Amino acid sequence: MFYQKVIKRLLDIILSLTAIILLSPVLIILAVLVRVKLGSPVLFRQQRPGYKGKIFGLMKFRTMTDEKDENGELLPDEVRLTAFGKKLRSTSLDELPEFFNILRGDMSFVGPRPLLVQYLPLYNEEQAHRHDVLPGLTGLAQVNGRNAISWEQKFEYDVYYTRHISFLLDAKIVFLTVYKVLKRDGISSENSATMEFFTGTKTGE
Repeated sequence: MFYQKVIKRLLDIILSLTAIILLSPVLIILAVLVRVKLGSPVLFRQQRPGYKGKIFGLMKFRTMTDEKDENGELLPDEVRLTAFGKKLRSTSLDELPEFFNILRGDMSFVGPRPLLVQYLPLYNEEQAHRHDVLPGLTGLAQVNGRNAISWEQKFEYDVYYTRHISFLLDAKIVFLTVYKVLKRDGISSENSATMEFFTGTKTGE
């Protein structure tokens, strides 16, 4: 608990501030490229549940256009996701603005990924424990398949992490994250440009 409440938070502040300073040229260049290729706004902001389900504004670089059909509805993700956007996702560069979420205390470097607000009532009692810690930039599920594994597998990894959180586990996840990002492994699921929506776990699964 002391690690989680004090040491982990201190490391998050130091590392996120350092990353923002060192990567500021990259952040500026990416912001300009997103503005030129995808338009405004540069940042994609979305409400996500964090620690204990508290809602915060997640920040990412945009990877999709705002193209709509004749009824004014957004086109499917696979249509709006551009080649440039795919490149950002495959390199995880779209995630860089989340360093600001970490610095603010909305997130940690390591923890269950923050998902959609609409999923909150769909979790079973066990899955809901993924909100017992701050959400992370990367997590145990991300280094064990990311979007290539099922929702149930993801949540098993998330809950395992909340119950075994430690400096050594965090260090291992960070190391594996770097490896996975370099391999561009598990970016998309088999059937979608992004992960399919979670619709709840059937009883008995």
